[in-house]
Amino acid sequence: MFTFLAIIQIIVCFVVIAVVLMQQRKQGGFSGVFGSGTQADMSGGQWQRFTALTKITVVLMSLFLIICTVLALMSK
Repeated sequence: MFTFLAIIQIIVCFVVIAVVLMQQRKQGGFSGVFGSGTQADMSGGQWQRFTALTKITVVLMSLFLIICTVLALMSK
C-alpha cells in the first residue's frame, strides 16, 4: 500500500507541475502575486472567478497534501 501511494504521489506531483506551468500569469504586477484587487473585483464569489486550470490546481494540491499526510503517518 505504501508503494502504491508513493507512486500515486509522484504522478500527482508531475501533473501539478504541468498544470501550474500551463497557467497564464496575472498582469497585476507585484500586488497581483498576493491576490489583491479592487472592490469591484470582489463582487462575485471567489470560486466562480477561478479558471478551470486554477480549480484543477486546487484539487490536485489538496490531493497531494492528503497523500503526503497519509504517507507520513504510514511511515511511523
